[in-house]
Amino acid sequence: MTLDPSIREILSGISTATLTTVLLKKGLRNVWLRGTRPIRTGQPRLVGRAFTLRFVPAREDLATPESWSSPISTRAAIESMPEGCIAVVDAMGITDAGIFGDILCARMHKRGVAALITDGVVRDIAGVLGTGLPVWCQGVAAPPSVAGLTFVNWQEAIACGGVAVFPDDVIVVDDDGAVLIPKGLLDEVVAIAAEQERLEGWIMGQVEAGASLPGLYPPNAENRARYEAEK
Repeated sequence: MTLDPSIREILSGISTATLTTVLLKKGLRNVWLRGTRPIRTGQPRLVGRAFTLRFVPAREDLATPESWSSPISTRAAIESMPEGCIAVVDAMGITDAGIFGDILCARMHKRGVAALITDGVVRDIAGVLGTGLPVWCQGVAAPPSVAGLTFVNWQEAIACGGVAVFPDDVIVVDDDGAVLIPKGLLDEVVAIAAEQERLEGWIMGQVEAGASLPGLYPPNAENRARYEAEK
């Protein structure tokens, strides 16, 4: 399922901090994917549909280098990734086995994948950085994935960073990490978040002009009326 370009544009201007607040008001507290830190500074805010991949604990008869040639492999999953998607990988928080290295990341970048998000780690860090693929993860480790994980499937429900992620949910990721927007709530959240971002921009302008916070953040009736008049 492709993401409407207008929605992508709107969400590209909304911080993950704002989105977590909006989702909290909708009753969703567990939407920030723990451990998803940018692999380099200056990565842009990105928006895309989730393409999910799942690992389970390593089992010696399955987690072998030979498994990389299996029809059920990370290699096969990458060839199924549509342009513009964000790959979200459940690595169970394992930090001593790199799920992807430079070659796999290079292929993802060539296929137009927007970003890689995982609660695990990557390997071949210099090469991964060289591919240009934006990555959010918990760090790096030299050992390959099969040293600690068994790849089992893609495009099914996963848990990444303690968050339930379903295929085609929307991911927004920036310097504060990755936030999930359930696909069924997308239109509503986008509308509310866009207005929240405008309001907070106005509040920041008032603070920079010397205004005090009580009655401003959050705005009381008087300040809300001023905002509406100036909007």
